[in-house]
Amino acid sequence: MKTDQLNGNANQTQQSFNCEKCKDQEGWFYRNEEGKEYWRDCECVMKKRIERIMKSSHITEEFQKKTFGNFDHEGRPDVVVQAFQIARKYVIDYRSIKQTRHNSVALLGRPGCGKTHLLMAVSNNLIQKGVEVVYFPWVEGFNELKSDFDRVEERINRLQRAEVLYIDDMFKGRKEPTDFQKEQLFAIINFRYLENKPILVSSEKSIAEMCEFDEAIGSRINEMCRDYKVTIAGGIELNYRLQ
Repeated sequence: MKTDQLNGNANQTQQSFNCEKCKDQEGWFYRNEEGKEYWRDCECVMKKRIERIMKSSHITEEFQKKTFGNFDHEGRPDVVVQAFQIARKYVIDYRSIKQTRHNSVALLGRPGCGKTHLLMAVSNNLIQKGVEVVYFPWVEGFNELKSDFDRVEERINRLQRAEVLYIDDMFKGRKEPTDFQKEQLFAIINFRYLENKPILVSSEKSIAEMCEFDEAIGSRINEMCRDYKVTIAGGIELNYRLQ
């Protein structure tokens, strides 16, 4: 009887950890050959960071599944293959270009050709490397901004300061953007332009069309995305949803 009680008490006091490797200490000290102690982060630290970034990114579970591996570019038009290659190259180059003037990527042109999928693949890749990405879908994002004007400044500030900002379907919807949209977009783009903060842009509009709306916005986007920009021009045959 006493043995059973002792075993029961031991089971009750046995501690469980989220990470058995570091016992939730998030790392440990180790000594090198010279006897100096250094702190080494456990791999769970990066895992937790990725989980936090993904949760705060506003990327839906469905969009989290978008990868380069499940983007079907076989047999697609050359310009779609080019967009695929540019998006992948951007991920490879990111670390070396992220603080330069030309640190951004834009996929522009026809709807249904995979622009959102490819930039979601970029976003998901960066997040898996511990890079903060904030997703801003144009129509839904501005509807949210207008729903609570008391928080506009706070939300714009977050879009300005995010490590990487993904603006999806920029200028979608209206024939022309509203003055409110142009004013807030300029505040976002200009801040990121001056601070060398990367943007990912998908849009059905060309740079020339963006400049017709606001030349200051269009020209800044063009300069930031100069080395990683593809305009997918063509007919309805580019829309894979109709195939």
